[in-house]
Amino acid sequence: MILASVENLVFGYSHEPSLNGVNFTIESGEFVAITGQNGASKSTLLKLMLGLIKPWSGDVYISNKNVQGKNLTIGYVPQQISSFNVGFPSTVLELVESGRFKKGAWFKRLSTADKTKVENSLKMVGMWELRNRKIGELSGGQKQKICIARALASEPDLLVLDEPTTGMDAESRKSFYEFMTHQVKHHGITVVMVTHNQAEVQQYLSKLINIERGEQGGWKCLVLNSCNGHFGRVV
Repeated sequence: MILASVENLVFGYSHEPSLNGVNFTIESGEFVAITGQNGASKSTLLKLMLGLIKPWSGDVYISNKNVQGKNLTIGYVPQQISSFNVGFPSTVLELVESGRFKKGAWFKRLSTADKTKVENSLKMVGMWELRNRKIGELSGGQKQKICIARALASEPDLLVLDEPTTGMDAESRKSFYEFMTHQVKHHGITVVMVTHNQAEVQQYLSKLINIERGEQGGWKCLVLNSCNGHFGRVV
């Protein structure tokens, strides 16, 4: 089932397009990485896919339903995690609990099931022991983890991560890729992730979307599908 797609997408911030003729699809149950050089508009492409900004032209599609026919839930973790400053008043637990609030129900009491999901999400990213710490006291990597925990607590069908491994060492990145693979295979989450680490992540992927410079200016996509651990070009 196709959860998201873009077709012939064109977008720019000035008179010249930064993305020109981009095409790809995201299907349910995939682990997808978006890679490319610095300045290749990878973060912009995520925002276009999610409908946060509108393209100059082309079609952007996000399914309203998941594979069970229920409303699609999206978890999005952008890059600007370090913007939580030392004065941010929330604790780790409070922030992740907010992931359980549905639209229009911000002040509901959390059920036992809600609290269990929050606890499990924090334990998944190794942050349960820090649940009572103020967010502003955490390191950048710790803030990244709790934002991912908040997204997981919302039980997303589609989890979109913008450079989530920034600041991690090689062993931590490996553990993170294995953790995301587990979410895809055992929890049915579709993961789309921007990363610079193409070589080390591709063994875990279902699909690689590499942003390359187009002949007519702007960036375009080369979409690669995995097959028995190898990648090959698709039309």
